Amino acid sequence: MTLQRTKVTMRGKPVSLIGPEIKPGDQAPDFDVLATDQSNVTLSDSKGRVRLFATVPSLDTELCDTETRRFNEEAAGLHDDVSVYTISSDLPFAQKRWCGATGVDRVQTLSDYRHMSFGKAYGTYMEETRLQCRAVFVVDADDRVTYVEYVPEVTQAPDYGAAIQAVKAAIK
Repeated sequence: MTLQRTKVTMRGKPVSLIGPEIKPGDQAPDFDVLATDQSNVTLSDSKGRVRLFATVPSLDTELCDTETRRFNEEAAGLHDDVSVYTISSDLPFAQKRWCGATGVDRVQTLSDYRHMSFGKAYGTYMEETRLQCRAVFVVDADDRVTYVEYVPEVTQAPDYGAAIQAVKAAIK
């Protein structure tokens, strides 16, 4: 597995990301993660749709909570052929509890705790913490990556506006 030494930091300290650095134009890598009902979810499960994947360290932190709520609000104004996902290393049970407590209903939370499959495929797996770094990927209906943001400091928010614009641009 590729180890990236990147400019990504967590509380100012550099982290090592396991996996390749994804770039716009790349074919979206496959992955195998868990939904809150513990069913497996792969990239092909949403084939033909535009997808926004946001990775966060843990839904039980203030910024990750805020980010997922924000993308949930933004999802309300997007086309019906768009799926929005938040992927973390939280257990599916914790994600289900969090979604129920917050009323998030337009973002599907996915757990990468078992194999870190998404993290290793998209280069978001922080070796030091076994958590996801903060990143956003937009994948078009043809499984091509059209937008990537690895947030330089994990404790900072992504560029919501740029991500939503990328989703809108990917809609055919």
